[in-house]
Formats: sequence, C-alpha cells, structure tokens
Amino acid sequence: MTYKIIAGLLAFGILATHAVAADIWVAPTGSDRNPGTADKPLATLNMALRQARDLRRLRDASVANGVHIWVKGGEYRLAEPWLFRPEDAGTATSPTIIEAAPGEQPVLSGGVAVTGWKKATAAVPGLPKAAQGQVWVADAPLLAGRSFDFRQLWVNGRKATRARTATDDNLPRLLRWDTDQREAWIPAAALGGVMRAGQLEMVLHQMWAVNVLRVKSVDVQGKEARVTFHEPESRVQFEHPWPRPIIDGKNGSSAFYLASAPELLDQPGEWYYDQARRQVLYWPRPGETMSSAQVTVPALETLVQVAGSLDAPVSHVQFKGLTFAYTTWLRPSEQGHVPLQAGMYLLDGYSLAKPGTPDKAGLENQAWIGRPPGAVQLSGADHTRFERCRFAHLGAAGLDYQQGTHDDAIVGCTFRDVAVNGLQLGKFSDPGIETHLPYNPKDEREICTGELVENNLFTDCGNEDWGACGIAAGYVRQTTIRHNEISQVPYTGISLGWGWTKTANAMQGNRVTQNYIHHYAQHTYDVAGVYTLSAQPGTVISENRIDEIGRAAYVHDPEHWFYLYLDEGSSGITVQDNWCPAEKFLANANGPNNVWKNNGPMVAEAIKQAAGLEAAYQDLRR
Repeated sequence: MTYKIIAGLLAFGILATHAVAADIWVAPTGSDRNPGTADKPLATLNMALRQARDLRRLRDASVANGVHIWVKGGEYRLAEPWLFRPEDAGTATSPTIIEAAPGEQPVLSGGVAVTGWKKATAAVPGLPKAAQGQVWVADAPLLAGRSFDFRQLWVNGRKATRARTATDDNLPRLLRWDTDQREAWIPAAALGGVMRAGQLEMVLHQMWAVNVLRVKSVDVQGKEARVTFHEPESRVQFEHPWPRPIIDGKNGSSAFYLASAPELLDQPGEWYYDQARRQVLYWPRPGETMSSAQVTVPALETLVQVAGSLDAPVSHVQFKGLTFAYTTWLRPSEQGHVPLQAGMYLLDGYSLAKPGTPDKAGLENQAWIGRPPGAVQLSGADHTRFERCRFAHLGAAGLDYQQGTHDDAIVGCTFRDVAVNGLQLGKFSDPGIETHLPYNPKDEREICTGELVENNLFTDCGNEDWGACGIAAGYVRQTTIRHNEISQVPYTGISLGWGWTKTANAMQGNRVTQNYIHHYAQHTYDVAGVYTLSAQPGTVISENRIDEIGRAAYVHDPEHWFYLYLDEGSSGITVQDNWCPAEKFLANANGPNNVWKNNGPMVAEAIKQAAGLEAAYQDLRR
C-alpha cells in the first residue's frame, strides 16, 4: 500500500477507527485531516458523519455496537443544513448517536456575528429625538461576500426587539377595514412619526392569529391614515374569511402595531436594519457593553435535515445534549405572513359564492396552506430520538416531524425563544390540497405514527407568531404527548388535529396525558390549554393540569377562552380527569362519540400534582 493511499484513508478516518471502537470526535478546534479521535478530533460535523457513513458502507467491524459521534463544546456555525441520508441509518443494535461530549455544551448555529459597533456621534436620519446619542451602529455582516436580510437580532443571547410602536397591551385599533379597496384606516397618531412606507410592516391581530403585512403606502389625512399592503399578502388578507379583522366587535376593533422603521426605534433593547445603508442600529439595554457584546443575526433556515423516504428511511439516529440555535425565516419579509391557524400560513384563501366542498356541504370558504420551517426537520425517518437537546433563538419552528415518521421519541428537551411553534408533528395539509379535506393516504406509511413526546419544557414559543402553539400536532396516529410543561405561549398549549372534518381520516388512538399547561393565551383567544380538531377515534385527553389563562387587553372576545376545547369535527375523543380551576370547556360542531368525564377543580389533588415534568426532568425549569 503506497504512502498516498494510506494518507487518503487516514483523512477519512478509515484506518484510524478500524483499530478502535466506532467513536468519532469533533471539536471546533479540530481538523478534518485528523483521524477523529478524542485527542485528534475532526473539525466539522459533515466530516464526522461522512466518516460514520464510510464505516457502515465498508461494514467495518467497529460498528457492530453502533457509531458514536462525540461533539465537544463550542459553537459550530453551519453554512448549510447538516443532512442525514438513508446511508446514515443505523439499526436497533447498531444505532448512530450524536452526543455532546461529557460535561460540554455544543451549539449548532445558523447565526452570523455582527461586529465593529460604534456609538453614533452624528444625527442619524429618521431616529426620534429620544434615540439620538443613544444608538450604536455597525455594518451589517456579509454572507459569502453578499448582503442578506434578517428579522431577528440577539445580544449576548437575549433577543432584541425590532423597532416598533407600543410594546405593552396598549395597542392601537383599526378604524376601518375596506375589503373592496384593499386598504386599512388607522389613527394617524399610531404611525409613531413614520411618514413613508419604506421597510414598514403592520402586525395585525385577528381573533386567533396575527398577520405580518408589508406596507406599500401610507397616506395621512388629518387624524387618520390610509394604509395599503404589498402583494401577495394583500390579496390573501382581504379575500380570506377566517380569521378576519374585526371592526367594532365585543372588545372594539382589531389591534395592531407597526414595526421596522427608524422612527420607531425609541427605547433601549430595540434595533433596526437599514437595508439601503446596510447598517444595523441598536439602543443598548442597561448593562450591555457593545464593544464586547456578542451580537448575532440568523442566516440559515434549517440546521439539521433528516431526509429519508418511505422505502429508504433514516432509522435509529439519536441526538443527545445538543443545542440548536439562531435560525432565520424570511418569508414574512418577502411575501408577508397571513396564518390560518397554529402557524400554518395561507397560500390562498377566499369565500365561496355558493357554499359546499367535496367533504362539507355547508363550507363557505376554501384555503391552501404552507408550513413554517423547523430548525430541525425530519421526514422518512423512524426510531429517531432527541434527548436533552435545546432548541433556542429560532426564527420559525423548533423541531418538525413532517411525514413518513414512526416510533420516534422527543424526551427531556427544552424549547425556548422560538418564533413560531415549538414542536410540529405530523402532516397538516400539503400546499396543493384544500386544507379542509381529510388526509387519509393510501400508503399509511406516510402517517406519523407511534411518536412519543415526553418530559419536555416549552416556554416562550410563538413569540413572533402569536397564533402559534407549544406543540402543534396535525394528522398523527397512536402518538403520546405526556408529562410536558408548556408555559408563556401566545395561543394554545397543545393543538391536536387538523381538517375541521367529521370524516374518517388518518388520526386515531392519540394520548395527551399528564401535561402541565399554564400561562397560555398570552396574546390571542378562541383558545384552550388542549385543543382538538376532526375525527380521531380512540384518542384520550386525561390527567392534564391546565391553569393561568392570559389576559391581553386587545383580544377579540374576552370571554371566549377555555381550558379544554373540542372544535369542529372532533369525534371519538375521551376527555377525563383533567384538573383546571373551573369547568370552562367548549365542544363546538363536534362529531359523535366524545366522552367528557370528571374534569375541573374536583379532580384529585394527586392527579394535579403528578402533571408536568417528572422528578428526573425538573432541572429543565432551571
């Protein structure tokens, strides 16, 4: 064997790992020319996975008990999603485990640093008087030599606020909403000094969702202002019926705020990205020193993608102790964001002149939806596991099991500071399928089945999309969601089901049990701690503890909130032994065979206390 061949094999770790157990080590200070041992680790996650793939391809004896990729502490800034293919699959006796090195905290990051901060000494165009002399400025970072957009900014791991109008409950309200002319009328005072559209956005509260509408024009007429919006969101926003803006409702008209204009940067902790000048402006919070602060903006939408197929799945891959952080999602900046429900956004939607669809004779509208991306996405996978992982500082969803998955487990993970849903699980509706039609595929392998979501902490999820949930589960089957704690979410804690249909579909035999859901509905109503849709026979909702509803001043109907809520088409569901401080429940347009038994403050104290994180996972709260 020549020297060149030996050197080439060593570069891929083949000879080095043949003589030892199938342990592969990675460190930010390593080198991909190293053999991947503990004292000579690799530098990149891609090379570690390639080495593992080669061991399996060559049927190396060292993989008999599995492949263990040990990830040392530090930040791994990714330029592309870390992709797992069918060739990376393990087996029950030989799994592939990607795990944090003992006592260390590796972070897989989609972020880019913003450096070179200087205090603005001259007057900054557009800034209000209060901000002049307070703001620091930095050039926006480049990515591959090019500028890029971003919607989030974190300072020392703490999320800053995009420059906006009112940040408390005192939100302004719509004056008029003209569907024919596709324009909104608002108080001129609500503009906060903004006189031109520029990069301005309106975030509009609508019943159980909020929309992000890019402003096309602003026309001040006395004490009122006429506002129009860009396409395509203008068309979708003014044509779709649900949810819709409210004018002169039970609690007044729909609330809104404006964001992304220099005139709105008026208090510490706010920032603005001036795209034309390619500058980032930030007013530091007390205690922040910009000369040494770590400032991060997101550039990558998805960090990890597990991409198998029904016939060639990615099986028996486990992730342990990893942190997934700093992702972006630019669709709201490029096409607006008009959600239907639970973060699923409308691609199209409109009222029907003559009601009726193939599944529902009285349905008066149709809609087609898209799905927010996850920081980690899986399809065509089974027997995967996420254990003691952290999902944080994310611009869309956290973890997303999309389709064709089964017998997976999410255990002991933390979801915190997530812009949309913490966890998305199962099929909702594909973009080309009308969203009220039941999903019932001929090949049942498509259905997400037998999933376990256990002892996880979800908090501060949906902090940008106020219609998002801690857990959003669509068409799932025989899936168990138990002993999780969910708090500080804007809408529902756990949403289970999709389709608004009594027709038999893919769902059945799910269990939502022993979860602790509190401080939910922080921004929207028509809501519950646990909410269901559509027929799902054999599903059980039991022994959950639900408490502490939010009290936002601007919700459309202050009394339209619930602890438990079976919504349209919900059928075959048993709701039993759930503790909540009052019997405030709703069953709306349900199908047959639902059973309600012993729910409310009379439920045994032992059931109440047993809900939520079990003893071994209480440390997640710290």
